[in-house]
Amino acid sequence: MIMPTYFYKAVTSSGKKLEGEMEAASQSIAIEKLQNSGHIPISAIEASKVKRNTNRSFKLPRFNNGQLNANHITIMTRELATLLHAGLPLDQALQTLEGVSSNPVVASLVNNIYTRVQGGSSLSDAMEAQGKSFSRLYLNMIRAGEAGGALEVVLQRLSDYLERSAEMRSTIISALIYPLILFFIAIISVIALMVFVVPQFVPLFEDVGQALPLSTQLVFGTAELFQSFWWAFPILAVGGYWLFQRQLEDPEKRWRWDNFLLSIPLYGELISKIEVSRFSRTLGTLLSNGVPLLMGVSIVREVINNRIIAEVMDTVTHNLEQGGRLAEALSKEQRFPQLAIQLIAVGEETGQLENMLLKIADIYDQETNSLIKRMLTLVEPVLILGLGGMIAVIILSILVAILGLNELVV
Repeated sequence: MIMPTYFYKAVTSSGKKLEGEMEAASQSIAIEKLQNSGHIPISAIEASKVKRNTNRSFKLPRFNNGQLNANHITIMTRELATLLHAGLPLDQALQTLEGVSSNPVVASLVNNIYTRVQGGSSLSDAMEAQGKSFSRLYLNMIRAGEAGGALEVVLQRLSDYLERSAEMRSTIISALIYPLILFFIAIISVIALMVFVVPQFVPLFEDVGQALPLSTQLVFGTAELFQSFWWAFPILAVGGYWLFQRQLEDPEKRWRWDNFLLSIPLYGELISKIEVSRFSRTLGTLLSNGVPLLMGVSIVREVINNRIIAEVMDTVTHNLEQGGRLAEALSKEQRFPQLAIQLIAVGEETGQLENMLLKIADIYDQETNSLIKRMLTLVEPVLILGLGGMIAVIILSILVAILGLNELVV
Protein backbone atom coordinates (compact mmCIF):
# COMPACT_ATOMS: atom_id res chain seq x y z
CA MET A 1 0.00 0.00 0.00
CA ILE A 2 1.32 3.45 -0.95
CA MET A 3 1.41 5.77 2.04
CA PRO A 4 0.68 9.49 1.64
CA THR A 5 3.45 12.05 1.78
CA TYR A 6 3.44 14.77 4.43
CA PHE A 7 5.23 18.11 4.34
CA TYR A 8 6.46 18.85 7.83
CA LYS A 9 7.99 21.64 9.87
CA ALA A 10 9.80 20.88 13.12
CA VAL A 11 12.39 22.23 15.54
CA THR A 12 15.43 20.30 16.77
CA SER A 13 16.44 20.15 20.42
CA SER A 14 19.02 22.85 19.68
CA GLY A 15 16.35 25.18 18.25
CA LYS A 16 17.15 24.69 14.57
CA LYS A 17 14.19 24.81 12.19
CA LEU A 18 13.63 21.80 9.94
CA GLU A 19 11.41 21.46 6.86
CA GLY A 20 10.96 18.44 4.63
CA GLU A 21 8.66 15.60 3.63
CA MET A 22 8.07 12.05 4.77
CA GLU A 23 5.76 9.12 4.11
CA ALA A 24 3.38 8.13 6.89
CA ALA A 25 0.06 6.33 7.26
CA SER A 26 -1.55 9.36 8.95
CA GLN A 27 -0.78 12.83 10.28
CA SER A 28 -0.51 11.57 13.87
CA ILE A 29 2.04 8.94 12.82
CA ALA A 30 4.06 11.60 10.96
CA ILE A 31 4.09 13.70 14.14
CA GLU A 32 5.06 10.64 16.18
CA LYS A 33 7.99 9.94 13.82
CA LEU A 34 9.25 13.48 14.32
CA GLN A 35 8.98 13.12 18.09
CA ASN A 36 10.81 9.78 18.04
CA SER A 37 13.61 11.52 16.12
CA GLY A 38 13.98 13.97 19.00
CA HIS A 39 12.34 16.86 17.16
CA ILE A 40 9.47 19.13 18.18
CA PRO A 41 6.82 18.94 15.41
CA ILE A 42 5.12 22.15 14.32
CA SER A 43 3.02 21.03 11.37
CA ALA A 44 2.48 18.02 9.14
CA ILE A 45 0.28 18.59 6.09
CA GLU A 46 -0.61 15.93 3.55
CA ALA A 47 0.96 16.73 0.17
CA SER A 48 -2.24 16.00 -1.76
CA LYS A 49 -4.09 18.65 0.25
CA VAL A 50 -1.39 21.21 -0.44
CA LYS A 51 -1.54 20.51 -4.20
CA ARG A 52 -5.34 20.46 -4.25
CA ASN A 53 -5.56 23.82 -2.50
CA THR A 54 -2.94 25.24 -4.87
CA ASN A 55 -4.75 24.06 -8.00
CA ARG A 56 -8.25 24.92 -6.84
CA SER A 57 -7.96 28.65 -6.91
CA PHE A 58 -6.28 31.45 -8.74
CA LYS A 59 -4.64 33.72 -6.18
CA LEU A 60 -3.58 37.24 -6.87
CA PRO A 61 -0.48 38.49 -5.06
CA ARG A 62 -1.29 40.00 -1.69
CA PHE A 63 -0.01 43.39 -0.69
CA ASN A 64 -1.16 43.54 2.92
CA ASN A 65 1.36 46.09 4.21
CA GLY A 66 2.28 43.97 7.17
CA GLN A 67 -1.31 43.24 8.18
CA LEU A 68 -2.60 39.94 9.48
CA ASN A 69 -4.93 37.99 7.23
CA ALA A 70 -7.11 34.93 7.71
CA ASN A 71 -4.45 32.62 6.30
CA HIS A 72 -1.94 33.75 8.95
CA ILE A 73 -4.41 32.97 11.74
CA THR A 74 -5.28 29.58 10.24
CA ILE A 75 -1.64 28.50 9.97
CA MET A 76 -0.85 29.77 13.47
CA THR A 77 -3.83 27.87 14.89
CA ARG A 78 -2.88 24.63 13.14
CA GLU A 79 0.76 24.85 14.26
CA LEU A 80 -0.17 25.68 17.86
CA ALA A 81 -2.53 22.67 17.93
CA THR A 82 0.28 20.43 16.62
CA LEU A 83 2.73 21.68 19.25
CA LEU A 84 0.23 21.02 22.05
CA HIS A 85 -0.49 17.58 20.59
CA ALA A 86 3.25 16.89 20.75
CA GLY A 87 3.09 17.35 24.52
CA LEU A 88 4.52 20.86 24.92
CA PRO A 89 3.01 23.09 27.61
CA LEU A 90 1.21 26.17 26.31
CA ASP A 91 3.91 28.72 27.14
CA GLN A 92 6.66 26.61 25.55
CA ALA A 93 4.48 25.97 22.50
CA LEU A 94 3.95 29.72 22.04
CA GLN A 95 7.66 30.40 22.50
CA THR A 96 8.54 27.76 19.91
CA LEU A 97 5.92 29.08 17.50
CA GLU A 98 7.35 32.59 17.78
CA GLY A 99 10.87 31.35 17.13
CA VAL A 100 10.04 29.46 13.93
CA SER A 101 7.61 31.97 12.44
CA SER A 102 8.98 33.45 9.21
CA ASN A 103 6.42 36.26 9.21
CA PRO A 104 7.38 39.17 11.50
CA VAL A 105 3.73 40.21 11.99
CA VAL A 106 2.76 36.71 13.17
CA ALA A 107 5.89 36.49 15.33
CA SER A 108 5.01 39.80 17.00
CA LEU A 109 1.44 38.65 17.61
CA VAL A 110 2.58 35.35 19.13
CA ASN A 111 5.11 37.20 21.30
CA ASN A 112 2.39 39.47 22.67
CA ILE A 113 0.22 36.45 23.48
CA TYR A 114 3.17 34.61 25.05
CA THR A 115 4.03 37.60 27.24
CA ARG A 116 0.49 37.79 28.60
CA VAL A 117 0.29 34.04 29.16
CA GLN A 118 3.59 34.21 31.05
CA GLY A 119 2.03 36.97 33.16
CA GLY A 120 -0.80 34.68 34.23
CA SER A 121 -3.48 35.37 31.62
CA SER A 122 -5.43 32.61 29.97
CA LEU A 123 -4.89 32.02 26.25
CA SER A 124 -8.34 33.41 25.40
CA ASP A 125 -7.74 36.61 27.43
CA ALA A 126 -4.28 37.03 25.89
CA MET A 127 -5.78 36.68 22.40
CA GLU A 128 -8.67 39.03 23.18
CA ALA A 129 -6.13 41.69 24.21
CA GLN A 130 -4.78 41.68 20.62
CA GLY A 131 -7.66 43.80 19.35
CA LYS A 132 -9.47 42.55 16.25
CA SER A 133 -6.91 39.88 15.36
CA PHE A 134 -9.26 37.15 16.60
CA SER A 135 -13.01 36.99 16.02
CA ARG A 136 -15.58 36.52 18.73
CA LEU A 137 -16.22 33.01 17.42
CA TYR A 138 -12.53 32.17 17.72
CA LEU A 139 -12.25 33.52 21.27
CA ASN A 140 -15.38 31.75 22.53
CA MET A 141 -14.20 28.43 21.16
CA ILE A 142 -10.83 28.90 22.89
CA ARG A 143 -12.65 29.70 26.16
CA ALA A 144 -14.78 26.59 25.78
CA GLY A 145 -11.64 24.50 25.21
CA GLU A 146 -9.94 25.97 28.26
CA ALA A 147 -13.02 25.35 30.43
CA GLY A 148 -13.28 21.73 29.26
CA GLY A 149 -9.55 21.01 29.42
CA ALA A 150 -9.45 20.22 25.71
CA LEU A 151 -7.57 23.18 24.25
CA GLU A 152 -5.59 21.02 21.83
CA VAL A 153 -8.75 19.43 20.42
CA VAL A 154 -10.49 22.79 20.12
CA LEU A 155 -7.54 24.32 18.28
CA GLN A 156 -7.52 21.38 15.87
CA ARG A 157 -11.25 21.74 15.19
CA LEU A 158 -10.92 25.48 14.90
CA SER A 159 -8.17 25.18 12.29
CA ASP A 160 -10.34 22.66 10.39
CA TYR A 161 -13.22 25.14 10.48
CA LEU A 162 -11.04 28.04 9.28
CA GLU A 163 -9.63 25.92 6.45
CA ARG A 164 -13.07 24.77 5.29
CA SER A 165 -14.34 28.35 5.35
CA ALA A 166 -11.33 29.55 3.36
CA GLU A 167 -11.80 26.67 0.92
CA MET A 168 -15.40 27.68 0.34
CA ARG A 169 -14.45 31.31 -0.28
CA SER A 170 -11.69 30.19 -2.64
CA THR A 171 -14.13 28.01 -4.60
CA ILE A 172 -16.56 30.89 -5.07
CA ILE A 173 -13.84 33.37 -6.06
CA SER A 174 -12.28 30.91 -8.51
CA ALA A 175 -15.65 30.28 -10.12
CA LEU A 176 -16.18 34.01 -10.65
CA ILE A 177 -12.82 34.70 -12.30
CA TYR A 178 -13.68 33.51 -15.83
CA PRO A 179 -17.04 35.36 -16.04
CA LEU A 180 -15.33 38.53 -14.75
CA ILE A 181 -12.62 38.19 -17.41
CA LEU A 182 -15.31 37.82 -20.08
CA PHE A 183 -17.15 40.84 -18.70
CA PHE A 184 -14.08 43.08 -18.81
CA ILE A 185 -13.18 41.84 -22.29
CA ALA A 186 -16.68 42.78 -23.42
CA ILE A 187 -16.35 46.29 -21.95
CA ILE A 188 -12.88 46.81 -23.44
CA SER A 189 -14.05 45.56 -26.85
CA VAL A 190 -16.98 47.97 -26.96
CA ILE A 191 -14.81 50.89 -25.82
CA ALA A 192 -12.22 50.06 -28.48
CA LEU A 193 -14.92 50.05 -31.16
CA MET A 194 -16.30 53.39 -29.99
CA VAL A 195 -12.91 55.10 -29.67
CA PHE A 196 -10.97 53.73 -32.66
CA VAL A 197 -13.37 52.19 -35.22
CA VAL A 198 -16.64 54.14 -35.22
CA PRO A 199 -14.98 57.61 -35.55
CA GLN A 200 -13.43 56.45 -38.87
CA PHE A 201 -16.94 56.39 -40.42
CA VAL A 202 -18.05 59.81 -39.21
CA PRO A 203 -16.38 61.82 -42.06
CA LEU A 204 -18.35 59.77 -44.63
CA PHE A 205 -21.63 61.33 -43.49
CA GLU A 206 -20.60 64.88 -42.58
CA ASP A 207 -21.48 66.45 -45.94
CA VAL A 208 -24.40 64.26 -46.93
CA GLY A 209 -27.04 66.82 -46.01
CA GLN A 210 -29.47 64.13 -44.92
CA ALA A 211 -30.49 63.21 -41.42
CA LEU A 212 -28.91 59.98 -40.27
CA PRO A 213 -31.00 57.17 -38.76
CA LEU A 214 -31.59 57.56 -35.04
CA SER A 215 -29.56 54.43 -34.19
CA THR A 216 -26.59 55.78 -36.17
CA GLN A 217 -26.83 59.15 -34.44
CA LEU A 218 -26.81 57.42 -31.05
CA VAL A 219 -23.76 55.32 -31.95
CA PHE A 220 -21.84 58.34 -33.31
CA GLY A 221 -22.83 60.44 -30.31
CA THR A 222 -21.68 57.76 -27.91
CA ALA A 223 -18.38 57.39 -29.77
CA GLU A 224 -17.80 61.16 -29.56
CA LEU A 225 -18.61 61.06 -25.86
CA PHE A 226 -16.07 58.28 -25.29
CA GLN A 227 -13.41 60.16 -27.24
CA SER A 228 -13.95 63.50 -25.49
CA PHE A 229 -14.62 62.37 -21.93
CA TRP A 230 -12.92 58.98 -21.60
CA TRP A 231 -11.17 60.18 -18.44
CA ALA A 232 -14.53 60.75 -16.73
CA PHE A 233 -15.62 57.11 -16.88
CA PRO A 234 -13.01 55.72 -14.43
CA ILE A 235 -13.82 58.61 -12.07
CA LEU A 236 -17.55 57.89 -12.32
CA ALA A 237 -16.94 54.17 -11.73
CA VAL A 238 -14.83 54.76 -8.62
CA GLY A 239 -17.17 57.47 -7.35
CA GLY A 240 -20.22 55.29 -7.95
CA TYR A 241 -18.64 52.39 -6.07
CA TRP A 242 -17.70 54.66 -3.15
CA LEU A 243 -21.21 56.15 -3.02
CA PHE A 244 -22.75 52.66 -3.17
CA GLN A 245 -20.63 51.50 -0.23
CA ARG A 246 -21.59 54.59 1.76
CA GLN A 247 -25.26 53.93 1.07
CA LEU A 248 -24.90 50.37 2.36
CA GLU A 249 -23.71 51.74 5.70
CA ASP A 250 -27.31 52.82 6.31
CA PRO A 251 -28.95 49.79 8.02
CA GLU A 252 -32.29 50.32 6.29
CA LYS A 253 -30.73 50.58 2.82
CA ARG A 254 -28.49 47.58 3.52
CA TRP A 255 -31.58 45.60 4.54
CA ARG A 256 -33.34 46.52 1.26
CA TRP A 257 -30.26 45.62 -0.77
CA ASP A 258 -29.85 42.22 0.92
CA ASN A 259 -33.55 41.54 0.45
CA PHE A 260 -33.22 42.42 -3.25
CA LEU A 261 -30.26 40.04 -3.64
CA LEU A 262 -32.28 37.18 -2.16
CA SER A 263 -35.07 37.85 -4.68
CA ILE A 264 -32.79 37.44 -7.74
CA PRO A 265 -33.37 34.06 -9.43
CA LEU A 266 -30.51 31.58 -8.90
CA TYR A 267 -28.29 34.23 -7.28
CA GLY A 268 -30.65 34.57 -4.31
CA GLU A 269 -30.70 30.77 -4.00
CA LEU A 270 -26.91 30.75 -4.04
CA ILE A 271 -26.68 33.33 -1.25
CA SER A 272 -29.21 31.38 0.80
CA LYS A 273 -27.26 28.13 0.46
CA ILE A 274 -23.97 29.82 1.35
CA GLU A 275 -25.47 31.38 4.46
CA VAL A 276 -27.15 28.11 5.55
CA SER A 277 -23.80 26.34 5.16
CA ARG A 278 -22.01 29.07 7.12
CA PHE A 279 -24.67 28.98 9.86
CA SER A 280 -24.59 25.20 10.15
CA ARG A 281 -20.80 24.79 10.14
CA THR A 282 -20.22 27.64 12.59
CA LEU A 283 -22.92 26.59 15.04
CA GLY A 284 -22.00 22.90 14.75
CA THR A 285 -18.34 23.70 15.46
CA LEU A 286 -19.27 25.85 18.45
CA LEU A 287 -21.61 23.22 19.94
CA SER A 288 -19.07 20.43 19.46
CA ASN A 289 -16.61 22.46 21.52
CA GLY A 290 -18.94 23.03 24.45
CA VAL A 291 -20.38 26.46 23.63
CA PRO A 292 -24.05 26.66 24.79
CA LEU A 293 -26.68 26.79 22.04
CA LEU A 294 -28.00 30.24 22.96
CA MET A 295 -24.53 31.79 22.97
CA GLY A 296 -23.67 29.91 19.78
CA VAL A 297 -26.63 31.39 17.89
CA SER A 298 -25.68 34.93 18.99
CA ILE A 299 -22.12 34.34 17.76
CA VAL A 300 -23.35 32.90 14.46
CA ARG A 301 -25.28 36.11 13.80
CA GLU A 302 -21.96 37.94 13.45
CA VAL A 303 -20.60 35.64 10.72
CA ILE A 304 -23.71 35.84 8.50
CA ASN A 305 -23.32 38.53 5.84
CA ASN A 306 -26.91 38.86 4.62
CA ARG A 307 -28.89 41.08 7.01
CA ILE A 308 -32.21 39.39 6.22
CA ILE A 309 -30.91 36.00 7.31
CA ALA A 310 -28.98 37.54 10.22
CA GLU A 311 -32.25 38.95 11.57
CA VAL A 312 -33.60 35.40 11.70
CA MET A 313 -31.01 34.77 14.43
CA ASP A 314 -32.63 37.46 16.60
CA THR A 315 -35.98 35.66 16.41
CA VAL A 316 -34.30 32.29 17.01
CA THR A 317 -32.51 33.68 20.07
CA HIS A 318 -35.81 34.99 21.47
CA ASN A 319 -37.52 31.63 20.92
CA LEU A 320 -34.66 29.74 22.55
CA GLU A 321 -34.83 32.06 25.56
CA GLN A 322 -38.52 31.14 25.86
CA GLY A 323 -37.64 27.45 25.93
CA GLY A 324 -38.31 26.69 22.25
CA ARG A 325 -36.31 24.44 19.97
CA LEU A 326 -33.95 25.48 17.22
CA ALA A 327 -35.81 23.76 14.38
CA GLU A 328 -39.13 25.18 15.51
CA ALA A 329 -37.71 28.71 15.71
CA LEU A 330 -36.14 28.46 12.24
CA SER A 331 -39.34 27.13 10.66
CA LYS A 332 -41.30 30.19 11.83
CA GLU A 333 -39.16 32.58 9.76
CA GLN A 334 -39.44 30.63 6.47
CA ARG A 335 -35.96 31.71 5.43
CA PHE A 336 -34.24 28.35 5.91
CA PRO A 337 -34.75 25.39 3.54
CA GLN A 338 -37.10 22.70 4.82
CA LEU A 339 -34.45 20.03 4.39
CA ALA A 340 -32.11 21.84 6.78
CA ILE A 341 -34.89 22.40 9.32
CA GLN A 342 -35.95 18.73 9.22
CA LEU A 343 -32.37 17.54 9.68
CA ILE A 344 -31.91 19.95 12.60
CA ALA A 345 -35.11 18.58 14.16
CA VAL A 346 -33.73 15.04 13.81
CA GLY A 347 -30.48 16.16 15.44
CA GLU A 348 -32.37 17.66 18.35
CA GLU A 349 -34.47 14.53 18.80
CA THR A 350 -31.44 12.23 18.80
CA GLY A 351 -29.19 14.48 20.87
CA GLN A 352 -26.71 14.79 17.97
CA LEU A 353 -27.41 18.38 16.95
CA GLU A 354 -23.77 19.41 16.49
CA ASN A 355 -23.00 16.41 14.24
CA MET A 356 -26.16 16.98 12.21
CA LEU A 357 -25.30 20.65 11.72
CA LEU A 358 -21.89 19.73 10.36
CA LYS A 359 -23.52 17.23 7.97
CA ILE A 360 -25.94 19.94 6.82
CA ALA A 361 -22.96 22.22 6.14
CA ASP A 362 -21.36 19.51 3.99
CA ILE A 363 -24.62 19.00 2.08
CA TYR A 364 -25.05 22.70 1.33
CA ASP A 365 -21.39 23.12 0.43
CA GLN A 366 -21.93 20.50 -2.27
CA GLU A 367 -25.18 22.13 -3.39
CA THR A 368 -23.43 25.50 -3.54
CA ASN A 369 -20.73 24.08 -5.81
CA SER A 370 -23.38 22.50 -8.05
CA LEU A 371 -25.38 25.74 -8.22
CA ILE A 372 -22.26 27.75 -9.08
CA LYS A 373 -21.57 25.40 -11.99
CA ARG A 374 -25.18 25.77 -13.18
CA MET A 375 -24.93 29.54 -13.00
CA LEU A 376 -21.66 29.56 -14.92
CA THR A 377 -23.24 27.53 -17.73
CA LEU A 378 -25.80 30.35 -18.03
CA VAL A 379 -23.58 33.37 -17.40
CA GLU A 380 -20.88 32.55 -19.95
CA PRO A 381 -23.18 32.30 -23.02
CA VAL A 382 -25.15 35.35 -21.84
CA LEU A 383 -21.96 37.41 -21.68
CA ILE A 384 -20.79 36.15 -25.08
CA LEU A 385 -24.18 36.81 -26.66
CA GLY A 386 -24.36 40.22 -24.97
CA LEU A 387 -20.98 41.20 -26.38
CA GLY A 388 -21.96 39.91 -29.82
CA GLY A 389 -25.27 41.76 -29.62
CA MET A 390 -23.66 45.10 -28.74
CA ILE A 391 -21.13 44.78 -31.56
CA ALA A 392 -23.91 43.77 -33.96
CA VAL A 393 -25.98 46.84 -33.03
CA ILE A 394 -23.01 49.13 -33.66
CA ILE A 395 -22.21 47.53 -37.03
CA LEU A 396 -25.84 47.46 -38.18
CA SER A 397 -26.31 51.11 -37.25
CA ILE A 398 -23.39 52.05 -39.48
CA LEU A 399 -24.53 49.73 -42.31
CA VAL A 400 -28.02 51.24 -42.29
CA ALA A 401 -26.50 54.70 -42.72
CA ILE A 402 -24.19 53.48 -45.51
CA LEU A 403 -27.11 51.85 -47.37
CA GLY A 404 -29.07 55.07 -47.04
CA LEU A 405 -26.10 56.97 -48.48
CA ASN A 406 -25.92 54.58 -51.48
CA GLU A 407 -29.62 55.08 -52.24
CA LEU A 408 -29.13 58.84 -52.11
CA VAL A 409 -26.27 58.61 -54.64
CA VAL A 410 -28.27 56.41 -56.98
